[in-house]
Amino acid sequence: EQAENPLFDIERELHSRFPQVPIEAIICNITDRIRVEEIFEKYKPQVVIHAAAHKHVPLMELNPRESIKNNIVGTQTVADTADNYGTTNFVMISTDKAVNPTSLMGSSKRISEMYIQDLNRTSKTHFVTVRFGNVLDSNGSVVPIFRKQIAHGGPVTVTHPEMKRYFMTIPEASQLVLQAATMGKGGEIFVLDMGEPVKIVDLARELITLSGFRPGEDIEIAFTGSRPGEKLFEELSIKGEDMQPTRHPKIGIWKNIPMDRDKLCAGINELVNLAKTRNTVKSQLIQKIKGLVPEYISGNNKDVEY
Repeated sequence: EQAENPLFDIERELHSRFPQVPIEAIICNITDRIRVEEIFEKYKPQVVIHAAAHKHVPLMELNPRESIKNNIVGTQTVADTADNYGTTNFVMISTDKAVNPTSLMGSSKRISEMYIQDLNRTSKTHFVTVRFGNVLDSNGSVVPIFRKQIAHGGPVTVTHPEMKRYFMTIPEASQLVLQAATMGKGGEIFVLDMGEPVKIVDLARELITLSGFRPGEDIEIAFTGSRPGEKLFEELSIKGEDMQPTRHPKIGIWKNIPMDRDKLCAGINELVNLAKTRNTVKSQLIQKIKGLVPEYISGNNKDVEY
C-alpha cells in the first residue's frame, strides 16, 4: 500500500483482531518494479490478491495518464513479478465497469484483465480475475457518502434519477475472492450473481427513511447530473463472452477469446509510453485504448493536456 494513513489504520485493526497472526505492513507503490521485486524476493508469497487500483471514475477522467500508469502498469508489475517468483495463485480484483467501458478507469481495468488472461497462458501461476459490482459500505462508496450528507441535514445528491448499480456486500466480495482463489485453474473471470440492479435514488430514499427522516421533506434529494465516464447502468458481460457455471450456485465464469499476444503487448506498450509522455492529450490515449478495447466508448474526447 502506498497510502500511509489507511495502511496504519488497517495494521492496527488487524493486530487488534488477530493478535496471534504475524502481520507486516509495507509501504510500496506497485509501479515501482524494483521495490515490488524486493518484497517478492523476501516473502515469496504463494497467494497474491491484487486489489490496488485507482477506482473513482470522474477522477480518472481528469487524470487519465494516472489511471493507465497505476491500473495497467501496476498490474503488469505485480503480475510479472508473481510469475517470476513462482506464486501459486494470483487473484486480480476488477470491476463491472470493465464491461463495455465508457470511462478511462473501466477501460484500464479491462486491459488489465486481458493482460492477466494472456499471462496465464504461459505461466505456472494460476492467474484469475474477479469482477466486482459496487461494494456496499466500502470506503468512498455511495452509502457512507449518503450517510454523511444525511447527518449534515442534506441534500442527498444523486447524479441521475435512472442511475442503477449492481451491489454486493463486503462478506460477499470477500467470499468471491476466496472462492476464485480456490476454484480457479487459471484464466477465468469470476462474477457473483448480484441479483437485480438497484436504483441509486431508491437507495438514497431508503437510507433517509432508515435514519428517521422523510425523503423530500426532512431531507431533500438533489439530482446533480451524470459525471464524465459514468453509465446509467452497468453490464455484466462483453459480447462474445460465454457464461459457465461453477460448483458455487452464485458464482459464474465468463469465458472469452483472448487477443493475439503480439497485438496486445504492442498495444499496451504504445499506450503506456504515451501515458508517460509530457503534453499527451486525452484523445491520443482514447485512440490507443480503442485499438485494444474496441467496445470502449468515450463520452469525452476533449483535447486537453494531462
